[in-house]
Amino acid sequence: MKKPKLPRLPKQSKTYVAVLAVLALTAVGCSEKATKGDGDTKDAGGVKTGEGVTAKAITLGALTDMTGVYASLGKSVTQAQQLWAKQTNAAGGICGRNITLTVRDHGYDPQKAVAAYTELEPKVLGFAQFIGSPFVAAVKQRIDGQDKGLVLPQAWSASLLGSPYVRVVGATYDIETINAIDFLLTGKRIAKGDKIGHVYFEGDYGENALTGSKYAAAQAGLTVVEQKIKPTDNDMTAQVAALKQAGVKAVVISAGPRQAASLVGVAAAGGFNVPIVGNNSAFAPQLLATPAGPALMKDYYIAASTLPIGATEAGPAQLAKEYTAAYPKDGLDNGVVAGYTAGKVFGEALKKACADKDLTRAGIDKALLTLSAYDTGFGITQNFSDPAAPSTRESVIMKPDNKVPGGLKVVRPAAVSKAAESFKTGG
Repeated sequence: MKKPKLPRLPKQSKTYVAVLAVLALTAVGCSEKATKGDGDTKDAGGVKTGEGVTAKAITLGALTDMTGVYASLGKSVTQAQQLWAKQTNAAGGICGRNITLTVRDHGYDPQKAVAAYTELEPKVLGFAQFIGSPFVAAVKQRIDGQDKGLVLPQAWSASLLGSPYVRVVGATYDIETINAIDFLLTGKRIAKGDKIGHVYFEGDYGENALTGSKYAAAQAGLTVVEQKIKPTDNDMTAQVAALKQAGVKAVVISAGPRQAASLVGVAAAGGFNVPIVGNNSAFAPQLLATPAGPALMKDYYIAASTLPIGATEAGPAQLAKEYTAAYPKDGLDNGVVAGYTAGKVFGEALKKACADKDLTRAGIDKALLTLSAYDTGFGITQNFSDPAAPSTRESVIMKPDNKVPGGLKVVRPAAVSKAAESFKTGG
C-alpha cells in the first residue's frame, strides 16, 4: 500500500527523522475523526462552543519539558502560565468561564511529545505551550489539516510559519540570530573579512538559526565556521578546539543552557577570549552558580523577543513580584516571561472570541488575526495579523549578571537590524 505523504521536516540525524516520521504517521492514523467541533453548540448567551469548552471552563493544553534538556525552562514556562490562569480566574475568568491548564511533561522525547499531543488534542480548545520545534513540526500536518486548534509553541523555528493555527510568539531563530550578529558588528567586535563560529543543534532549531547566521554573514562579508551538535552532547571541548584552530573572532550558539555553559567555560579555560552570543533558550540563571559563571558574565550575550524578568519596567517588575510570591522556592528566569506572555496572548484571543460569540477553534483563530499591535507589557509589540510572518522582527540583547533577578540585564534595547528587516524568513 502506498504510504501517505509526510510533512516536510528540516534536516536532522537519520535516526531522529525516522522516529519523527513514524510517530507523525501513526498519530495521523489514530487521530482521524468523522467530525470536529462544528460550533453548533451554543450556551445560554448565544456563544458558540466546541472542543475544550464547557459552561464553566475553558481547557487549554501545555506540552512541556520538565525532565529533559529544557527542564528549567519548561518548569518556569508552565508555572508562569498556571499563575496567569489563576490570576485570570480570580478576576472572573473569560466569557464567564475559568481557565484550566492541562499539563503533560514530554521530557524532550519525540515519542512522548507526539503521544501527549494525541491524548490531549480532543480534550482542549488549544495549546498555550508546546516546547520543541521538531515535535510541533511532527504534528503540524494534523493541526493544519484536521485539528485546527491554536498552538502557541515555545519554539521559534521559521518552519512553523505559514500556519493559521501554529503561531510563533516573537522573532524566529533566523531573525533573532541576524540581530545577534548585528549586535557584534555594530559593537565593532567583528568586522568584514572575519570568521565567526556557529555551534548549533541538529534539527529545526539549530539549522534555522544557521540560516540566519549565513544570511547575516553574506550581508556583512563574514565567513561562518559550522559545528553541528546533538542535544545529548554536553561537552563542547572538541567544538572549542575546532573553532579556535579556525581562527574565529566570535561564536554564535544555538543550543541549550548546558551546551552554552560548556562552550563558554571551555573557551575561557583555554584562553579563547572571543564574544559568544546565544539564542533565547541558550541560558539558564542556574549556570551563574557553576564554574562557568564568571566566564558567562564576562563576554556572553543572549538575544530574545521580550525584556528579561529582571528588568525594571512595570511589566517584568510586577510579574517578578507575583511569580516570587506564588513560587517562593523557585528562582526567576526568562521562561517566566515567555510563558506568561503566551498566556496573555491566548487570553486576549479568547476575550475577542467571546465578544464575537464564538469560542470554537475557528473563532479563536479568527480572533488572533485581529491582534495587529498587541502590547504584552514586556517590551515588544506583537503583530499576529499575518500567519506567514513572525509576530516581531525585534530582539533585545542581554548579558548575564548574577546581581540581577533572573540573571540577565539589557545591554541593547529592542531593535531590528537592517539585515533582519530585509531578510525573507523561511526563504
